[in-house]
Amino acid sequence: MEMSVKEDYKIQSFDPETQNLLKTALKEPSTVDLEKVADVIVDQSLKNQVFSKEAGRICYTIVQAEANQNNGNVFRRRLLTRLQQQFKVREETRAHSLQEWVCFVTFICNIFDYLKVNNMPMVALVHPVYDCLLRLAQPDALLNEEEVDCLVLQLHRIGEQLETVNSQRMDELFFLLRDGFLLQESIGSMARLLLLEMLEFRAGGWKLSSTANKYYYSELAE
Repeated sequence: MEMSVKEDYKIQSFDPETQNLLKTALKEPSTVDLEKVADVIVDQSLKNQVFSKEAGRICYTIVQAEANQNNGNVFRRRLLTRLQQQFKVREETRAHSLQEWVCFVTFICNIFDYLKVNNMPMVALVHPVYDCLLRLAQPDALLNEEEVDCLVLQLHRIGEQLETVNSQRMDELFFLLRDGFLLQESIGSMARLLLLEMLEFRAGGWKLSSTANKYYYSELAE
């Protein structure tokens, strides 16, 4: 069981003491400092891109365990506070570390994907997530393949959910992507291919036809 927890939640990158803290939080949240747990998860998500893609599942499990154990929300409250703090300094983060910025966007989108209220996305996260994705769609960001990759991955993952809760902002985002694709000559060929694939993906109802799928993924493989 010990190994499966590590593998399932990608916590091998932590020191043994922190691994034990997280494993306890997943099973017996009332016995640990949940604010510290939230801080550990956020801090690691900003440093480690693999973990930032998985952190939503850990957060979801701890939120559920805490609610079931004592109807509490200490962990969720601290998690949202930290997300809000990081969101406020997102431009500074992007300026000093592109990797940390991409990790933050990945993490907040992952949290949006996993944490629901009555099976609906958390309203408090909708506009911050859109603001992050719109930043990735600005002309300067479209020149960075790392940011384009991040944008496309997040839209594959949560684009349809986001459009359901606010289609107007999704239109705004795709106007930027279309303009970038059509008007920005300095965009690299790989980024241009990813943007075209994303434009087709949304136009197809957040699906790609099998023909388009073969075309894009054979091109990307090359």
